[in-house]
Amino acid sequence: MSRKTPDVRVPRLVGLMAVDAREAARAQGLLLTTPDRPELPLAVVDYVVRQYPQPGAEVPRDSMVYVWFDFGPGEGGGGVHEPRVPRPPRGGLQRELDEPGNPYVVLSSP
Repeated sequence: MSRKTPDVRVPRLVGLMAVDAREAARAQGLLLTTPDRPELPLAVVDYVVRQYPQPGAEVPRDSMVYVWFDFGPGEGGGGVHEPRVPRPPRGGLQRELDEPGNPYVVLSSP
């Protein structure tokens, strides 16, 4: 007869896709919820960027683990998307120019 332990360790969910995070939490006997996505059951390929409690914490079985799929304001993420100053040069990519001189001249060694 196997006895369930009252406490379980929280797995690392950061970096997992939503579907994998749900499965990892369920395997430990934990429930998963998210404050930034009310449609958590529909989230599949979104990646977890933050979690609470932290990985390795001991919590009672059937505890709630909170995960976030988006960074909050001022927490990083995609960076600044405002225009940069100075602006990049116009004209797209430019090919590298050859060195001046005849490319077919063979230099002989002394």
